[in-house]
Amino acid sequence: QVQLVESGGGLVQAGGSLRLSCAASGGTFSRYGMGWFRQAPGKEREFVATISRTGGSTNYKNSVKGRFTISRDNAKNTVYLQMNSLKPEDTAVYYCAADSRLQNAASASAYVYWGQGTQVTVSS
Repeated sequence: QVQLVESGGGLVQAGGSLRLSCAASGGTFSRYGMGWFRQAPGKEREFVATISRTGGSTNYKNSVKGRFTISRDNAKNTVYLQMNSLKPEDTAVYYCAADSRLQNAASASAYVYWGQGTQVTVSS
């Protein structure tokens, strides 16, 4: 059983930056592919970025490519999402997710473990 806790969300102006963190416990972190997803009010949860177990492979939603960077530190059991050049349309609750069966899966249904989410609000 893996527990995930996100942090780092907040209110930022358009063009600003935030770094989200997701701390994992209760499992062998390096065995899990990790993902970041987001959900805006009235919308379905959507894929943002994923990273493989070693960090050697990543995948991004087209609209965040070049602005967001996913990374992980297996020694610290933590995955990060660096978000730059933020836009109002990035406003959402951001969730991290983990699964040991697949790597870089873009579908939320592929992930078994989820954090509670952290709110990101980008003002125009």
